[in-house]
Amino acid sequence: MGLEKWLAITSVALFAMFAGEMISVYHFMTNVPEEIEFSITFEPDPKIIQFVSIGIAPAGVLAAVAFIMSKHYGSKTVGGLIIAGGIILFAGMTVSYSMLNSIDEKYLTDAVKLIPLLFMVLSAPVIIVGAYLIKHKKLRPKKEYF
Repeated sequence: MGLEKWLAITSVALFAMFAGEMISVYHFMTNVPEEIEFSITFEPDPKIIQFVSIGIAPAGVLAAVAFIMSKHYGSKTVGGLIIAGGIILFAGMTVSYSMLNSIDEKYLTDAVKLIPLLFMVLSAPVIIVGAYLIKHKKLRPKKEYF
């Protein structure tokens, strides 16, 4: 397996990790235990920024590098993996966004409201890039007979 396939696999794993992290922090904000609520203050913005820098930023970079490495010849495997990463990102952000109604008002900040929407929109270019790799075919070199 080429390096670009391993990079695409890693990017899918990081997309899934980011979606899982966001779902877990949104689930925590819907069900904050009382003993934690009164003993510590929970700020969701730094945690979300941490998840973005740990999960989605490296996932996007790895998907971009895999795309750049295979864009000249096209790759159905790499394209499919990048599409899978975009779908996982979209699904995770959809689940996170659906949890907004049950989150307590004191945890609803601009980042909590806008991050799922932002990454739902940004999952579309990821899927388009993957589709480009699937559709792109390697050009045959011209044979020189003389």
